[in-house]
Amino acid sequence: MSNIIAIVGRPNVGKSTLFNRLTESRKAIVDEQSGVTRDRHYGHAEWNGRRFSVIDTGGYVRGSDDVFEGEIRKQVEVAVQDADLVIFVVDVEIGVTDLDDAVAALLRKSGKKVFLVVNKVDNNMRAADAAVFYALGLGDTYTIAAINGSGTGELLDDLVKALPNETDDYLEDIPKFAIIGQPNVGKSSLLNMLTGEERSIVTPVAGTTRDTIHQRYNKYGHDFYLIDTAGLRRKAKVTEDLEFYSVLRSIRAIEDSDVCLFMIDAEKGLHAQDLAIFHLIEKNMKGAVIIVNKWDLMDKDNSSVVRFTEYIKAKIAPFTDVPIVFTSVHEKQRVFKALEEAVHVYENRVKKIKTSALNDYLLPIIENQPPPSIKGKYIKIKYVTQLPTHTPQFAFFCNLPQYLNDSYKRFLENKLRDKFDFAGVPIQIHFRSKGKQEN
Repeated sequence: MSNIIAIVGRPNVGKSTLFNRLTESRKAIVDEQSGVTRDRHYGHAEWNGRRFSVIDTGGYVRGSDDVFEGEIRKQVEVAVQDADLVIFVVDVEIGVTDLDDAVAALLRKSGKKVFLVVNKVDNNMRAADAAVFYALGLGDTYTIAAINGSGTGELLDDLVKALPNETDDYLEDIPKFAIIGQPNVGKSSLLNMLTGEERSIVTPVAGTTRDTIHQRYNKYGHDFYLIDTAGLRRKAKVTEDLEFYSVLRSIRAIEDSDVCLFMIDAEKGLHAQDLAIFHLIEKNMKGAVIIVNKWDLMDKDNSSVVRFTEYIKAKIAPFTDVPIVFTSVHEKQRVFKALEEAVHVYENRVKKIKTSALNDYLLPIIENQPPPSIKGKYIKIKYVTQLPTHTPQFAFFCNLPQYLNDSYKRFLENKLRDKFDFAGVPIQIHFRSKGKQEN
């Protein structure tokens, strides 16, 4: 199970700045105006060899002062529901506020491990002022200046020590398929149909599923876990505390799965939020099968499947080597075809290609279509091997790896896909200097 750390606190204490610092990104908008973060932000961080996810929970606190406490209460309650650890950020410039007291009270009751982080401590006087936060009853404080990173190293050292082990005793080491998609596309109906059990409540109301459900599927020669997730909604529609809980669980389900059964509604097509979900699957290097559900409700002709397939591939490019299955869960049409594709994608994801087969196939192709010369320099690729990683990654050893561009990388990826069948699986290609073949 991947680890999740949630950052909570009242507005304008520096949550988004700390998020950016931990994930080394600029994903969260940072502004002096309080409440500027209008969304939950999600990213990966790594420290001392431990990789974990970080959720910046700022966003729903807006409006007049009298609603702040209620909104932050929701935010904190949601974060502690499913995060492994909580970072509670306070502001040394302002000191302890009533809102800080309210958040601290919720965190004390949660029983969750809390790291009390006093932000904006950039001199000795402010370090002394930070002592006032011991009154919150959350133990020792960590004094940092998120804007320049001061103090974050010690915080990260202790965070990763406190993370639970990334194991899941209740999930055996068999494939895990997550059913992913926006609300009301048929995810729970698919799970119920496959398992023959009413494990998930099925209603026509979007957003009914609030949690993830793991169900063992051991039929017809298959053995894997199906993970039913809460629907991911467009950002503008995430307005309740439980909705964020659903998003957080969906993110975790994607991270912990091997293959995602990504469902879309045939009538609604592929929208921006669908693409965001797909890119999240791709970013996490998970296998993907796209299920176009409710196909029975569409007006169709002989070329409808071809046109819709081309439409999807144009939207998800450049990663277009993904199985697409047109289903009607309600009518039990082609559902088992989708499962068969998921099993095939899983097999592709764990596939290992012999080094000799890679070189016998690729080196003649590279010789016939070598990388373009750069500034009069010619790039010579001498050797290729698959790396011993959990997902398909390949190293191409050459004399000038810094000059190889993305277009040639895509060319090599396409050749790999042409020969070895990595349908549904993201591939990573690395160019390395010839002296690093020990990997």
